[in-house]
Amino acid sequence: MDADQSLQIIAVVNQKGGMGKTTIAVQLAATISRRCRVLVVDVDPQQSSVWWADNAPAGLPFDFAGMQHPNVLVRLRELNATYDVVLVDTPGSLKNTKPLETVLDAADFAIVPLTPEPLAVEPTIRTITTLIEPRHVRHAVVLNRIDPRIPTQLPAWQALLDSTWGIPRFDTHMRQYKTHADAPVLGQVVTTLRDNRSTAGAIADVTRLGHELSGMLEPAAVRS
Repeated sequence: MDADQSLQIIAVVNQKGGMGKTTIAVQLAATISRRCRVLVVDVDPQQSSVWWADNAPAGLPFDFAGMQHPNVLVRLRELNATYDVVLVDTPGSLKNTKPLETVLDAADFAIVPLTPEPLAVEPTIRTITTLIEPRHVRHAVVLNRIDPRIPTQLPAWQALLDSTWGIPRFDTHMRQYKTHADAPVLGQVVTTLRDNRSTAGAIADVTRLGHELSGMLEPAAVRS
């Protein structure tokens, strides 16, 4: 992203917990930070990304603001000279929607992680139809924790999103890897991992997601 392009606020949201919002926010921030000035804001009371940041022995390749009230996003436009991209890690709550509403009021784009679980469908659709669409925020679902050992899983869920529900999605998906599960406790991100047989898939997925997000945000594109 060029320095004169406007700040992009990207919310990672789903009212359903356990969809991998923190992993998407932190790892995507890392890959985007290769070319952009990135800030991660954690407004989730569970503070999962704060714990991740605290475990990073060499720090993170992006700036981090933990334990923030969602209202802080209202002031983020003033940081345009400092950051190109702000990624917001949000809480998963089926009842208290006020924090998500505040975040989405400020967002330019919403990433909605969805794991291939039947119980995740209704909260995900509700998040989109009641919180995102009424605000006319551009959005896309990213299928997360796809099991590469089940060849029918990905096409089945892609067909549900495309044909049954008519919900926009990323072409990129995130596969289920131990690397992602271990990353928070080890304080690792894709830019600090050694690229080898055990990490190559996780690195590739996040990198592709960053590139695809670039295209979705053009002309103010994020180039990872």
